[in-house]
Amino acid sequence: MDADPDLVVQTEHLGRRFGKLEAVRDVSFSVRRGEIFGILGPNGAGKSTTIRMLCGLLVPTSGRGTVAGFDIAREPELVKTRIGYMTQRFSLYEDLTVQENLHFYAGLYGLSGRRRRDRVGTVLERNGLTGRAAQLSGTLSGGWKQRVALACAMLHEPPLVFLDEPTAGVDPVSRRTFWDEIHRLASDGTTVIVTTHYMDEAERCHRLAFVFRGALLDLGTPAEILQRRGLRVAETVAESRAMLEVLRADPRVEEVAPFGARLRVTTRAAHDPAAVIREAQARSGAPHADVTEVRADLEDAFVSMVRDDARTA
Repeated sequence: MDADPDLVVQTEHLGRRFGKLEAVRDVSFSVRRGEIFGILGPNGAGKSTTIRMLCGLLVPTSGRGTVAGFDIAREPELVKTRIGYMTQRFSLYEDLTVQENLHFYAGLYGLSGRRRRDRVGTVLERNGLTGRAAQLSGTLSGGWKQRVALACAMLHEPPLVFLDEPTAGVDPVSRRTFWDEIHRLASDGTTVIVTTHYMDEAERCHRLAFVFRGALLDLGTPAEILQRRGLRVAETVAESRAMLEVLRADPRVEEVAPFGARLRVTTRAAHDPAAVIREAQARSGAPHADVTEVRADLEDAFVSMVRDDARTA
């Protein structure tokens, strides 16, 4: 493995089988210090299995990996001391106060005495929890619960933190606040690996890994992934069912999706989506409506990749 000290995570041809099921196959990537690295994929794609191997909870059946300099197969207990982990579901004790939860988890991480008190005070202040320290954790809203969970994961100042669907079920304002904190952690040198189904959140990551059926489909910055996918998108008013069927039958069209009163049509770069829509309007007898080309986004790339892979399979 590369000896670069700035590489916090490295995997080479990582794989994991459960009997005949190959949950993860031939996954290779690296993550640098202070990077926000997103792992995207549908349910059952292999994201959770990959993270469990990186956390030292599962032994790979093929390949190898290191986390914070420790081998995930040979030194899993040392890996666990160097990471923080935040689950999708609120996993703290709801009948304890915020401060009591923090003190309990600080003890689990081996913090004691003045060090424990100092760290609890620091994370309370940093996460805006000082005024809620005496509140029962179970009475907090979803956004505040996520803040407490992140605070607990960061008590021992790990160089790497895993966030598994961290903002699921959280309102948009709380999501933005949470992501501000993620970027603040990264700017301080903490490496963050996050799984998410929100494509607007994925665009906030420095780099992304798209995982499907246990394999790595693409890896890079959001801009690199979009550029490699080579998609163009246009929108128009969703005028008629007949036009929709014409578009779906057109081999040049990657995706047709209604968004409210608008119809979003995706093609590969070799084809002009606006021209394709105008042809469909004429062929279906739909009235002429304005067509506007818009920016392709990560959701377009993700859907296109998954469907390509499914067609190949």
